[in-house]
Amino acid sequence: MTRVHVVAGEASGDVLGARLIAALRGRRPDLEFSGIGGPRMAEQGVASLFDYRELALMGLLEVLPKIFRLKRLINEAVADIATRRPDVLVTIDSPGFTLRVAERVKPLGIPVVHYVAPQVWAWRPGRVVKLKEKVDRILCLLPFEPIFFENAGIPVTFVGHPVLESGADRGDAVRFRAMHGLGAEDCPVIVMPGSRRMEAQRLLPVFGGALRLAAQRLPGLRPVLPVAPIVAEAVRAAAADWPATPILVDGNDAKHDAFAAVAQSQGAGLIKSGTSSLEMAVAGIPHVVAYRLNPITAEIARRLVKVPHASLVNLLAEREVVPERIQGPCTPESLSEALLRPMLDPAVAAAQRVGFAEALARLRAPEGLPSEAAAVAVLGMIGA
Repeated sequence: MTRVHVVAGEASGDVLGARLIAALRGRRPDLEFSGIGGPRMAEQGVASLFDYRELALMGLLEVLPKIFRLKRLINEAVADIATRRPDVLVTIDSPGFTLRVAERVKPLGIPVVHYVAPQVWAWRPGRVVKLKEKVDRILCLLPFEPIFFENAGIPVTFVGHPVLESGADRGDAVRFRAMHGLGAEDCPVIVMPGSRRMEAQRLLPVFGGALRLAAQRLPGLRPVLPVAPIVAEAVRAAAADWPATPILVDGNDAKHDAFAAVAQSQGAGLIKSGTSSLEMAVAGIPHVVAYRLNPITAEIARRLVKVPHASLVNLLAEREVVPERIQGPCTPESLSEALLRPMLDPAVAAAQRVGFAEALARLRAPEGLPSEAAAVAVLGMIGA
């Protein structure tokens, strides 16, 4: 049997892994799969070596206290791969874990494909040299990434961004409003503080303050929080004293229904920087992007970052389509003002949507869905 070993370190990687496995199985029903993932990969028949939620770390100072635990998990993952001897290893995102595993596995002669290019182009371009020693091919999501890695001598395939097949624009607004008893006076807004514990813990108090201020001008405001299981408890605790009872939703279908309800109600989004911004663009929801790091980590990042924008929408459009409030400017007052602008001024909302179209047009690969393009690239590594 031909075996594909897939290693994902967080919720978004779990989704990518599941789609990739489904696409691979559609082309090669005889394939065997193993690896590390979450519930979505489990639905595809992959029993995870350990609970992938243990890898949801973010930031230099946040990782340090758990460094020995992280090393042990890396050792477990490498030992498992060495025993199974898969025909190809696919590591997905989470470079702090997956690329350490890849580095240890590559000398075994197992081809390594890394799905989701690490953003060394954004903050440490010199590290691309070391990346060449760890992987045999990179599957890129963003159109400006291939030339960067090709110039470093790393084989690259641009597969398109998976947000395009996420269904973020296909939710049911009527179903969502009925399920949660929303009346005509209620105006839902999307709040996404991130899928990592440290992100959520740092952003939720600021987001809560912003919502309190916004609710003073829009009394019908109802926060809607799509929650990853790993941060659900922290979200519920932080949102307990928010001005309106928040609606917590779990799962992609419920999240997409929420997106549809927000878009239909001329609502907006308050989100952390990352793929969430692209989800908002696909759903057509104006939003503000926010982020906060530990002050020491932030100072290190400030010296290393080489790109002009934090939002992927802004990077793709090559201009500020959505407002960014990063670190110091990430305050309740500033976030509240940026959140309310598109809700109170239709022209502001319309201008953001024009920018969304520009950004999303650049995310499409020449042919096929992202998961299908990724499957073709992985099969190419094993001559299938």
